Amino acid sequence: MPRQSELTRRKFLGVGCATAATLASTMVGVSSLAAPETAAAAPPGSPAPFDPSGGNLQQRRTSARLTRLDAAQLAFTRPLPVIANNGEENDYGGKRIGNFSKGLPHNGLGEVDPAAYNALLFALSTGNNADFEAIPLGGARPLRNPQAGIAFDLEGPDSHHLALRPAPRIDGAENSAEAAELYWMALARDVNFSDYTSHPLTLAAAADLSGFSDFRGPKAGGVVTPATLFRGNTPGDLNGPYISQFLLKDIPYGSLTVSQRQQTVVPGVDYVTSFADWVHIQNGGLSGSDSFDSTPRYIRNGRDMGQYVHVDALYEAYLNACLLLLGMGAPFDPGNPYTHMKKQDAFGTFGGPHILSLVTEVATRALKVVWYEKWFVHRRLRPEAFGGLVHNRRTGAANYLVHSEILNTPVLNETFNRFGTYLLPQAYPEGSPLHPAYGAGHATVAGACVTILKAWFDESFILPNPVVASADGLSLVPYVGAPLTVGGELNKVAANIANARNFAGIHWRTDFSESLKLGETIAIGILKEQKGTYNEEASFTLTKFDGTTITI
Repeated sequence: MPRQSELTRRKFLGVGCATAATLASTMVGVSSLAAPETAAAAPPGSPAPFDPSGGNLQQRRTSARLTRLDAAQLAFTRPLPVIANNGEENDYGGKRIGNFSKGLPHNGLGEVDPAAYNALLFALSTGNNADFEAIPLGGARPLRNPQAGIAFDLEGPDSHHLALRPAPRIDGAENSAEAAELYWMALARDVNFSDYTSHPLTLAAAADLSGFSDFRGPKAGGVVTPATLFRGNTPGDLNGPYISQFLLKDIPYGSLTVSQRQQTVVPGVDYVTSFADWVHIQNGGLSGSDSFDSTPRYIRNGRDMGQYVHVDALYEAYLNACLLLLGMGAPFDPGNPYTHMKKQDAFGTFGGPHILSLVTEVATRALKVVWYEKWFVHRRLRPEAFGGLVHNRRTGAANYLVHSEILNTPVLNETFNRFGTYLLPQAYPEGSPLHPAYGAGHATVAGACVTILKAWFDESFILPNPVVASADGLSLVPYVGAPLTVGGELNKVAANIANARNFAGIHWRTDFSESLKLGETIAIGILKEQKGTYNEEASFTLTKFDGTTITI
């Protein structure tokens, strides 16, 4: 059964009852704050600096404090969620096979050492740095930044104020469908998106996924088709080419023009396909290196997408999208006050410098929130680790309680015929990162950054001169089809980036779909808090990932 998290901020920070009461009192007024220092005297004859309250610097300082308190009160009054995981951690005979354990010591079957896993849980329960440093590791690779999950932030919802739904369980039908999708994505990495309607692998994938009882990806007429295969569920995802315009067009970057031809990796090279390598990787062992294509290419297929998100700066695609939108003169949202002004224009507020900073600003806030979900709530195993469970079950090495639908899908036979094991082929030599799967950092950042861009720009604006990559990835060719809008292509770039991690074999569909919504909530919270800091009267209207429209 799902259980409520026992973790609290007071537990980590040692905040006593009296201190907590004092903190709460500061959120509802200013009477508990110390009186401000006396302002320095201005030189004789100096005019009083402007202040919206009509006063002097002392009053301005008071106004600044009240503005901060208003934002803090808004954050404080957000409802507390029920934080729960899927309950797997103590199931399956206590072997922790349904949870993340990469980097810790494992036995020959790839099952985590119980004492090491308990040391991880102990560190997560105390929050003490010394306890994290005492966690036994199985190899040379360190765990990825668990303490980020308990960091506070000074803007946006606190990490403990938000929650993801419990992740699908390994003995459930939804997880089986997600795993089958990942196996098909791995086998079809080198199939160009433009060939999905005719390639035998993608036709087989669509047919197989249509038969799963709880597959939640997009469908047409109740079945998965090549046109819906491996796409997201948000408005715009199914319109036009698979790849968003924001990942293809040249980027105006000041006096530079940046081509989006990228360094890709050679086709047909997959990793962690032998069981010995798999156990080594689960222990956190070091791995080899990528095999690069010497010719830069535009993104054509899942392998190209996977390499993009292997080395990108997390907000890279959205900063590029912002630069593209500014460069093409895309109109701002009608709620931007400067769309109606005749004698002023936007710059530091509501102009280019503002949005270019804001779209990247939300990324680190999103990471702190999702890192709490990863380490302190769900600890979901990576698909790579689940592939080991499937292999051991299919070969008879272990009798894990894995849901039957994944064990009977033809994609496992396709995988075995190609690689000689039932492991999930990885796009990266190192396999997955050393932090839990759920939620996804890339997807949460995507949700936050794209929400900011949808709030800022007119989503209905039609992008001019759309393109697709040529079959060899060396050029862009015109796309002819239904119009592509700013809102739809922003949703699509978020789905592209999030789903690209799935193409690499390191994330699940729910990591992608649920984390987009988490990032969206973070961005909306930041926009609400910042709204009170502007002198201008402004509003932001955007279409959420579920298709509803809100105005801030």
